[in-house]
Amino acid sequence: MTTNITTSGLDSSIDTDQQKCDTDRMNKLLRGELSAVAAYEQAISKFEDLAIQKELSRIRAEHSQAVTSLQQRIQQFGGKPEDSAGAWGSFTSAVTETAKVIGPKTVLAALKRGEELGIGDYEDAIENSEISQSCKTLLQSKFLPACRKHVLELDHLIPRV
Repeated sequence: MTTNITTSGLDSSIDTDQQKCDTDRMNKLLRGELSAVAAYEQAISKFEDLAIQKELSRIRAEHSQAVTSLQQRIQQFGGKPEDSAGAWGSFTSAVTETAKVIGPKTVLAALKRGEELGIGDYEDAIENSEISQSCKTLLQSKFLPACRKHVLELDHLIPRV
């Protein structure tokens, strides 16, 4: 295992068994997923329609699974997984709270926008040369398609409210 030392301590790019992983970039993805879990949690309670609650709960569960997977990958490469969404979570909470005052369509639109931002983050990470191929494969085969599917599902929910 090789680590790159900088004046501030350990570099965020860690080489394990010939595979590099930019754990800072992976933590950015993790913060996004933690934020998504919190946003869906807040949104679910704002809908009386049980079918919509169930759909949003399912999407939230998929984001929770992504959190677990990303935490494991970060640890695997010697990084320390974030345990909160940080500033991104505060922003998401503010947007979700504001949307709740405006109405349910706006809540769903805010969730959709979050998914679109997640798609961009995953696409950027896949292009990052410091992300291991095994992590890129996971992002390409599981998380990116899930976010794209969530956008379509939210598009189908919006006209129902």
